[in-house]
Amino acid sequence: MSLSDTKLNDLNLCKLGKISDEELFKQPPLEEDCPICFVRLPSLGTGSKYMSCCGKIICSGCIHAPLYDNQGNKVDNKKCAFCRTPTPSSEKEMINRYKKRVEMNDPIAVYSLGYYYSEGKYGFSRDYKKALELWHRAAELGFAKAYNSIGYVYNYGQGVEVDKKKAVHYFELAAMGGDVMARNNLGTWEKREGNMERALKHFMIAIRGGNTKSLNAIKALCLTGNATKDDYTKALRSYQSYLGEIKSDQRDEAAAARENYRYY
Repeated sequence: MSLSDTKLNDLNLCKLGKISDEELFKQPPLEEDCPICFVRLPSLGTGSKYMSCCGKIICSGCIHAPLYDNQGNKVDNKKCAFCRTPTPSSEKEMINRYKKRVEMNDPIAVYSLGYYYSEGKYGFSRDYKKALELWHRAAELGFAKAYNSIGYVYNYGQGVEVDKKKAVHYFELAAMGGDVMARNNLGTWEKREGNMERALKHFMIAIRGGNTKSLNAIKALCLTGNATKDDYTKALRSYQSYLGEIKSDQRDEAAAARENYRYY
């Protein structure tokens, strides 16, 4: 996608007008299941990993678990737990795999490449415009998190002029696609604007997706009289329900072994 196409996409989105509350506050799709253990994937980034070899997202428990050969002997786990491809031996090899996935229109690979441009990582020169192009492409391919990143771009003016209205619009698109950080961002925005009822709705939805910041936000609203004890009780129950769906002994073992395998 060219920058001109990005601008055209912005214009088309603006023409759509305000998103209805019915659309905005509808419960979004939940995280998918790990393709190996079939337990719901956690929303916390360290709880799973994208595999550039096969394009699968695998939970930390399955990545950490020892693998076995046909005779039941332990083998090294420096291979993808799904497709058994050896892990990249260098950053160059890793990036080449991402680029191949980008050619296949893999939305996560497209998004990741945009992130590397935005941060100037892995040999990429920092280029916010290129990052924005890639994030638009990833969003159009169905990766909701990309809309959240676009929202941040406009919220903080990274390579573009600050545009709070546009930032909120992209946060809304991300939230409706199931991105819990974007949903928490909207709750924080509404709270700042004094719209406590709307803030509470956003935080509740984010908690169902496992966002602890939103849980703490509702606790704070309760302490200031902007939410009730029943609201906080409901939030806690919702979060417990989320934990029940993502917890497994295998993931607990991984989290105990390595901090970057923590999943809640």
